[in-house]
Amino acid sequence: NHGRTTSSRSRQGEDGLIDSRCRTAGPIEKGNPKGATDTNRAGGMSGAMGGGGASEAATSGPGGSHHQSQCCAINFRVRCEDARHGESVFLYQNDFTAGGAKIPLYTTPKSYPWYTTRTPVTVPLSTSRTSISYRYAVYRAGVFHRAEDGAPSLHSVPLSLLQAGELYTVNDCLGTFTDQPDVDHVRLRRSQGGSAASLARRSSFGNYGINPSQSGTSLGSATGKKRVGFAPDRGGGLRAGPAAARQAVNLTSSDGLIVVSAFLPVHLNRSEAGEWSADWDYEALLSMQTHLRVTRVGTVKWRGWHGNVGGGESSESGVPVEERSKVEAALRPFNCVPVWVPTTLFGEMYNGFCKGVLWPILHNVASVYSSPTDVDHTGDDAQAESDREEYDADYAEYSMDDVAQGPIHGDGGREGELWGAFTAVNRYFRDTIIQCFNEGDLIWIHGFHLMILPSFLTRRIPMAKIGIFFHTPFPSSEIFRTLWCREDLLRGMLNADQVGFHLFEYARHFLTCCRRLLGLNYGMFPDSSGGHNLAIDTNGRHVSVTSIHAGVEPHIINQVLGHRSTVAQVHNIRNQLAGKVIFAAIDRMESLKGIPLKLIALERFLQRCPQWAGKFVLVQVGISAFERGDDYTKTRAEVIAMVNKINDRWPGTVQFQECAESEMRLQQRMALLRAADVAMVTTIRDGLNLIPLEFTIAHMDAKNDTGPNSRKRGICILSEFSSCTRVMRGALHVNPWKISEIATAFYQALTMSDSERIRRMSIASEFVTRVTTQRWALAVMLDLKGVMKNEGAGRYAGAGLGLGFRLLGMDSGFNSLDVPSVSRGYRNALSRLILLDYGGTILANDNLDGLQRYQFVKKSRAPSVPKECLIETLKELCADCRNTVFVVSGKERHSLTKTLCHIPNLGLACEHGMFVSWPTPKVGGKRVWETLVPNQDQTWKSIAIAIMEVYTSRTH
Repeated sequence: NHGRTTSSRSRQGEDGLIDSRCRTAGPIEKGNPKGATDTNRAGGMSGAMGGGGASEAATSGPGGSHHQSQCCAINFRVRCEDARHGESVFLYQNDFTAGGAKIPLYTTPKSYPWYTTRTPVTVPLSTSRTSISYRYAVYRAGVFHRAEDGAPSLHSVPLSLLQAGELYTVNDCLGTFTDQPDVDHVRLRRSQGGSAASLARRSSFGNYGINPSQSGTSLGSATGKKRVGFAPDRGGGLRAGPAAARQAVNLTSSDGLIVVSAFLPVHLNRSEAGEWSADWDYEALLSMQTHLRVTRVGTVKWRGWHGNVGGGESSESGVPVEERSKVEAALRPFNCVPVWVPTTLFGEMYNGFCKGVLWPILHNVASVYSSPTDVDHTGDDAQAESDREEYDADYAEYSMDDVAQGPIHGDGGREGELWGAFTAVNRYFRDTIIQCFNEGDLIWIHGFHLMILPSFLTRRIPMAKIGIFFHTPFPSSEIFRTLWCREDLLRGMLNADQVGFHLFEYARHFLTCCRRLLGLNYGMFPDSSGGHNLAIDTNGRHVSVTSIHAGVEPHIINQVLGHRSTVAQVHNIRNQLAGKVIFAAIDRMESLKGIPLKLIALERFLQRCPQWAGKFVLVQVGISAFERGDDYTKTRAEVIAMVNKINDRWPGTVQFQECAESEMRLQQRMALLRAADVAMVTTIRDGLNLIPLEFTIAHMDAKNDTGPNSRKRGICILSEFSSCTRVMRGALHVNPWKISEIATAFYQALTMSDSERIRRMSIASEFVTRVTTQRWALAVMLDLKGVMKNEGAGRYAGAGLGLGFRLLGMDSGFNSLDVPSVSRGYRNALSRLILLDYGGTILANDNLDGLQRYQFVKKSRAPSVPKECLIETLKELCADCRNTVFVVSGKERHSLTKTLCHIPNLGLACEHGMFVSWPTPKVGGKRVWETLVPNQDQTWKSIAIAIMEVYTSRTH
């Protein structure tokens, strides 16, 4: 869907990704929206439809002849079967490129392939023309794509078929023109009138606050907010307010935003004199500038920040405590607030839990087996040591795991310590955010490092609107469920009001995890502006789920490309590799990036096409990934061995360079990408990767680079497992696990024709130039601000302890339980009724755990029984003559009588109230049971039991 958000407010419209509340669609909003008269806005249907009468309409103002003319209303429907995903249909005037008036058409899964206007279009019936003319256009990802195929003429509706004050439906077929239009007549009540002003109140402007005096420009209207393209019909249990209560959601300079990330998007520098300074990290996604009041919260990267270097109070153990005030002062002009976390604790969280536990799981890698070297062997038996080494070699051959093996399984021991560090660091962030929070601020959390932070924030500031955005993939439920802390992580995310992903594929996995692991439902629910959002229904709240791919800032990249040092570096690279086609790849040195697969494919290509040897070169830059441990060591050794093997046979084919991340910043990276002809990404699982987008910006001028001696540059080879593949549709997509596809991609990039290359570059540049980082952030922020969160704090109540805390959304009129009031009422009451649930209250619920349920049914495990202290408490309650105590359960009668029949004055209700035994002071005898319904004919039981026996025999 070309990076569009699943939020219904952002799915349809002219700009696609940017909210229509911040855009204009036609001359009405581009001009004076308060009713100033000009030719474009007063031209009305006669000008927009191309039917003549422009001069008459142009001279009409409020109270003029135009507003005294008679009008009708038309719903336009068009059948468009060849519209693809991400394409939308507009009703348009004659000129498709002049930015003239147009109206969006919508469809639903039930009505597809028919597209229709949301509300009727007002058409003045002028005597100076005989018909209205129009045509349709198809937009792709918010940009004009094509007109109707073979459209030398226009659709036309004779005015002789229309009458004032009536409602019509015009049915067309995209690309088909006929002299006999298909017009359906829907008669209106005559009392409604047929004037332009009266119809305008029922037209497309009715919901957007447009003055009826502007009704003549219906085709130039712009929706005041994004409408739903595939929204369900109203009703069906969805609660929606009246249309009059809907209002557009806007972000103004008065809005406050707290952006939270593991690291602040700044670079810190310390002079020899001990003075601290800071500068923006422009390649960081969150360093963008905006008109909002933004406060950024995160840790700072300084020597030993990861906890692996230095210790105690040494200078290698993060920012010295005595100099933290200087760092805070240096960050204050950037509105950045540092979170001071002990470096050792942060290292355990970041390297231990995030990189060692969450990172493999989020990338669909689950290490089920651990190496036998993880076991503590005792003794110095040389033969045993030799046997272990031989076993390790065989094990490494067959395991072929994508990450280093480790003991991170279960919820105790070392993994328990790492989980404790993870929660502790999230609490540090919570404390800092609360200090910066002002009422009404939006909180936007980034990254999987802070997955449970919404749980901590919701407990302290329950009315804050909180969003969390993932920049990594999200795994399928079968992978995610292998985490021992899966419920805590999911509940932490669900305590936010919005969860965002770069792709709907990742959002779908998250929805499935919530459905299968927590039993929650999801669907399309209304938002505060009248649209609908994809959301999860949890505890009476709707957690919005958004998917929209981030972009880059072209103007910043162009500034870097125009810098003298960058230009000089580009010339240097081109001169060193003169006469060769340059393939460039920049990857971290870990197995998930697929560098060995790329080198294997290169070797196979040269084996099959040896004539290309010496005509191209692969510049492979490897970013050191020390935090990956053994995975980095093994990947590095494997890559170096393969590079040497290829260069021994075909000298100079691969130029390999390993460097630290600080040595391959934006300026160095853009110099290499500008000098390269082809960019390669062969990752086997990847989240946000902006290198293909940066490469496309660097070669925007390659569209004009044609001819026999021109460079064949500007093409990307992308793995289909990278997120940007969904938006870079002009790239060569490959399956990195299929070596022949990568080898073929080498050949295609080297032999591609100029026309094919330019076509692919045009398609690839479509998303890059349209979706910038600011537009991505704006779309997500509009969705977050539009979340329906009642300002009345009484509608929400907290429940649960620790990470099990959750915010409950209640219906209007709900009052939270006031424990002191209940206590006072209990003490003063002369008669009290106490109802206690059995499973889950009196004792632990045997049905919560699948294994316990199976053991209980198979009678291999004894059922739980109430503790003696709880029995004594029940006896004390029942001994009070003012109390009437009942234990209510869905269990059978014998289950309750076995454990509670010896308590006097205790009432029992079994099988969900089917059987009731009233309180009695007698104990030890047989209980008397009453039934709420007649219990006579029980012949149905044998049939039901037979069906259940067949089911259990087949499903065990």
